[in-house]
Amino acid sequence: MHGLMMDSQLSISSILTHAENVHQHAEIVSRKPEGGIFRYTYADAGKRSRQAANMLATLGVKQQDRVATLAWNTHRHFELYFGVSGSGAVLHTVNPRLFPEQIIYILNHAEDEVLFLDIQFIPLIEAVKDKLPLLKHIVLMVDKDSMPESSLDLLCYEELIEAASSDYEWPSFDENLAATLCYTSGTTGNPKGVLYSHRSTVIHALASMTNDALGVSNQSIILPVVPMFHVNAWGVPYAATAAGATLVLPGAGMDGGSLYELIDGENVELLLGVPTVWLGLLQYCEKESLTMTSVQDVVVGGAAAPMSMIKAFQEKHDAFVIHAWGMTELSPLGTVNARNSYMASLSLEERYELQAKQGRPVYGIEIRIVDDNDNELAKDGKAFGRLQVSGPWVASSYYKHEDQSDWTGKWFDTGDVATIDEQGYMNIVDRAKDVIKSGGEWISSIDVENIAVGHENVAECAVIGIAHPKWDERPLLLVIVKEGASMTKEDMTGYLEDKIVKWWMPDDVLFVEELPHTATGKLLKRELRDTYQDYYSK
Repeated sequence: MHGLMMDSQLSISSILTHAENVHQHAEIVSRKPEGGIFRYTYADAGKRSRQAANMLATLGVKQQDRVATLAWNTHRHFELYFGVSGSGAVLHTVNPRLFPEQIIYILNHAEDEVLFLDIQFIPLIEAVKDKLPLLKHIVLMVDKDSMPESSLDLLCYEELIEAASSDYEWPSFDENLAATLCYTSGTTGNPKGVLYSHRSTVIHALASMTNDALGVSNQSIILPVVPMFHVNAWGVPYAATAAGATLVLPGAGMDGGSLYELIDGENVELLLGVPTVWLGLLQYCEKESLTMTSVQDVVVGGAAAPMSMIKAFQEKHDAFVIHAWGMTELSPLGTVNARNSYMASLSLEERYELQAKQGRPVYGIEIRIVDDNDNELAKDGKAFGRLQVSGPWVASSYYKHEDQSDWTGKWFDTGDVATIDEQGYMNIVDRAKDVIKSGGEWISSIDVENIAVGHENVAECAVIGIAHPKWDERPLLLVIVKEGASMTKEDMTGYLEDKIVKWWMPDDVLFVEELPHTATGKLLKRELRDTYQDYYSK
């Protein structure tokens, strides 16, 4: 016997339609690529998104065609989030921080025929256009007066929108139809495509809105600094729209000063971004003696949040750090360390220790840790093993990719090494490829990094395992010193001495000018290991 319920398909367009009907006066504020601040309502955005859908038809885009974007967090990019997917085409957000060879690969692999472009990325496409034989149209997302000279045959977004009718009825289709396409950053081999459905995207948005996740409501004022070209800005454009939250889009202004200007000017309450961005913001506020009085919660994802960052937000800005973990393959939300009754029972120091973990799975996500033989390990906070996940917004395979080695039955192997405690809190110990194996024991490079970056003179650091003739591997610590500061190896090891066990102590400390990062801001440790692979054998 089936339940007697209406069979209504979940679609991305239904999110926008709801916002138009219920939250039509709520605002979207956007910094434009050509300069200046633009603001309008969800009702306005809905109208322009329907115009965008009609515009796509004039460019020859059909259902399930892939439409690429190379763009920052702006209102025009927001319109394409709904105009492309809502029409039945597939929105393919491209990360401009990838190497040119990777951008060529993914645009050709996805078979994009239309590309929407922010003005800053014209040189990038001018340099590779002759290697993109499938690309038919390039639309520059500026107004008519800002159209530049270029070797590219550029169309003007605002001219196309103005010429398009807002009379458009969103088509109805199977909720399992592909909606968006994102590629991994490709730290090993070519980037891999993850193809999200309308169903997975809507369910992910609903889960994100709960208080045990991001707590998005129509009272929220949200600044997603995580780029819209990276895992759909963690799904925030969809969750914010469904809730009718005020959405503040920073454009290309990711520096501390530009972010503070928006936070202060728009009374932003919820921030979302990676640790490197927040380090820059905190350093700017410290330098200028500023306080972010409106901010209540800061979601940190993409890499582990150092304890020093958790404390700085709380003690200097009265802002609570919500540690989150996820992956492109998870749409990306997996676990969130939000406020809860258990946390409220702890002392402040105990709470800080708990906040440093990546949190508990959002409803819909299952997690487990296994050994090398896929035997499930105890959830005691001590045993650590390979982290595996399952759920309705977890990828079941990669786009046009035959390798299924990351999947075991219903489980996706994340490549992370983690612990899970009795309360369900997950803690990333390391990436499986980055954990340091020394004398038969494991050392967490992440733990050492998060402690080391707490030194007042450290701007950023990395810990890598280097081959050692006696101990298999030993940790090497590379440090970027803050501008105007100085320190020695003895300063660093003295600071670490009472904070880590003796055999975790790096055998050496090197001071460097810069560290390599992936296109998503994560430390590129493979490159560091290649550079220093013989360091301890010299």
